[in-house]
Amino acid sequence: MSLRPDAAGWSFWPAPAKLNLFLHITGRRPDGYHVLQTVFQLLDWGDRIGLRVREDGQVHREGPSVPGVAEADDLVVRAALALKNAANCAKGVDIRVEKRIPAGGGFGGGSSDAATVLVALNALWGTGLDEDALATLGLALGADVPVFVRGRSAWAEGVGEELLPIRLPQAWYVLADPGVHVPTAELFRSPDLTRDAAPVKIADFASGTVLGNAFEPVLRRREPAIEAAFQALSGIGRARLTGSGSGCFVEFATRAAAEQALAELPKELRAWVAAGVDHSPLLDALETTGIV
Repeated sequence: MSLRPDAAGWSFWPAPAKLNLFLHITGRRPDGYHVLQTVFQLLDWGDRIGLRVREDGQVHREGPSVPGVAEADDLVVRAALALKNAANCAKGVDIRVEKRIPAGGGFGGGSSDAATVLVALNALWGTGLDEDALATLGLALGADVPVFVRGRSAWAEGVGEELLPIRLPQAWYVLADPGVHVPTAELFRSPDLTRDAAPVKIADFASGTVLGNAFEPVLRRREPAIEAAFQALSGIGRARLTGSGSGCFVEFATRAAAEQALAELPKELRAWVAAGVDHSPLLDALETTGIV
């Protein structure tokens, strides 16, 4: 990971993925947003964001980020403009997104990319916004952006922005991508979605009794590829869904166990291993640079 600008002016920053270790919908606010409870587990795997500071104030994306997403609509571009406007910054940036996180998989790729732009550009531009200010900017871009800005695995409530950092047991995960891009807004409108789950406490999660995801039964019924992935993963452990996407995972106590389980899966299922981390690789990278 090249954090200091190279000869061409580019520096490269991690945009880690996440898992929702459980996800309940406990109600709905008057503005229509759903109230959630979840645990965000950050991962040591994700996208990579290239940034090159410009002196002319222009913000440009080099190449595609997610196929079909126009530059003006891209969260990384919107994040840069939001920071530029909030800090009244005269500088600009070129942005390059190296995607590894599948779009629509529930692994938080777009949100993490946006958070990395906010956090890294805040350092590179020297705009000096604090974590709370960056998280507020992030929330306007998407409910999952603040957890990536703050960079710690967390218990989350509200729409996902009320965050309490927590330490999670070391774990490795077999992740699977069924290849289905899930439209989140459509899912939230589903009549089959359970929206009134009883609130739980952190102690309930810690005891291992809280694991479900409100979107899992809906998606397994409507998407054969997701159901097939669950059937395959169930052969190696307790399969779970992350977020409101199609991504699935199974948790293991050791890397060796995860790698062995991965080898047992059908070769046609796109799957890989990642480790859980409590502290974001983005924050680690920021500390390494010494520019903050």
